[in-house]
Amino acid sequence: MKSATPKVLHEICGRSLVGHVLAAARELDPENLVVVVGHAREAVAAHLAETDPAARTAVQEEQNGTGHAVRIALEGLGGSVEGTVVVVCGDTPLLTGETLTRLAATHASDGNAVTVLTAEVPDATGYGRIIRDEATGAVTAIVEHKDATEVQRRIREVNSGVFAFDGQLLAEALKKVRTDNSQGEEYLTDVLGILREAGHRVGASPAGDHREIAGINNRVQLSEARRILNDRLLTRAMLDGVTVIDPATTWVDVTVTFERDAVVHPGTQLHGSTHIGEGAEVGPNCRLTDTRVGAGARVDNAVADGAEVGPEAKVGPYAYLRPGTRLGAKGKIGTYVETKNSSIGEGTKIPHLSYVGDATIGEYTNIGAASVFVNYDGQEKHHTTVGSHCRTGSDNMFVAPVTVGDGAYTAAGSVITKDVPPGSLAVARGQQRNIEGWVARKRPGSAAARAAEAAARREEGEG
Repeated sequence: MKSATPKVLHEICGRSLVGHVLAAARELDPENLVVVVGHAREAVAAHLAETDPAARTAVQEEQNGTGHAVRIALEGLGGSVEGTVVVVCGDTPLLTGETLTRLAATHASDGNAVTVLTAEVPDATGYGRIIRDEATGAVTAIVEHKDATEVQRRIREVNSGVFAFDGQLLAEALKKVRTDNSQGEEYLTDVLGILREAGHRVGASPAGDHREIAGINNRVQLSEARRILNDRLLTRAMLDGVTVIDPATTWVDVTVTFERDAVVHPGTQLHGSTHIGEGAEVGPNCRLTDTRVGAGARVDNAVADGAEVGPEAKVGPYAYLRPGTRLGAKGKIGTYVETKNSSIGEGTKIPHLSYVGDATIGEYTNIGAASVFVNYDGQEKHHTTVGSHCRTGSDNMFVAPVTVGDGAYTAAGSVITKDVPPGSLAVARGQQRNIEGWVARKRPGSAAARAAEAAARREEGEG
């Protein structure tokens, strides 16, 4: 990956590579879930503690192959377990719980000692080849690409690296795995031959889509997997009644949820726990993270993080809703407005060019253009309260802490530093003074002076 970040911690669609694998494995409801860690174990273990605290870790001090890794995992469980052991790879984010469930079911129903998940791939380079008995079709061995003959390399059915084992037979067979191969490692795939030679049944469960087994080894493959998973998520949403105008330019995380008749316009990114309500429209060109959009709301060309947009409310274009923003039903946050940690009541409008931070605004209030809620004194953040049915003038400064009562008005250009009683008009600005003839005296010969002289002549002529 050529990265300071461990490979399995790279993310697609809001979840790490190993996180996707864990989510698929959890659909089996396993009694134990063990993650073998080696390289960058501290970072991986810390990530697991956040994403799946119930998962156990087993440390592989030296990376001596896949068989060695599984042996280390079993040792952490006492050396052997009863029942089925499913082994998956930590860099296969497209693997689904449905496929793992089918693998486990096939393993149980066929009475296999081991069942391998296989796939037919267009290009088998680098994969272990599935060797079958010509007469019965049974799996006889898996040969790694580097150890395969030219004839074997032409086989397109490959090993996914995902297996279901009888737990006790697996533990016994791992003791017999040798390292006389091109890598000098313990291959997990050798267990198949060992069990077969002992007279046990070896089976296979083909994956429905070969892309599920794709491992990630570089940024190109990471991008390809992201596209596939994103398409999968959008397809599911559309089949559930969501309109996605342009799937090619719409990106969503696996944790994003929708209600029916939601509409997503082009150029939109939906991340984290974002939820789009029934009949709501988002986009074009929106980025919403951990944001809830209520039924029938409209969000246009906006960025929102940790915000809540009420039913039938309108946001944008070109608005920024920072964490803690709560916009009530039928409210409006308009063009070039930024909000943060503020509760904005039903029907209240902040239409233009304003900053509202650390504030509570009541219902059906209108905040004038170019208003700033001055919440920071250099050391502390302070709160502003504006009541319901207020009308604040353009170019107002509300210097917190301050309260504007219900039904109050503030005059344009005012700096509000004192509480405004309900129903009052607050005027906080200097008296206007006109100094006549100033331009002619201070800027003689300028374009402004010539324009003023011409205007004076016109007034004289009209007089």
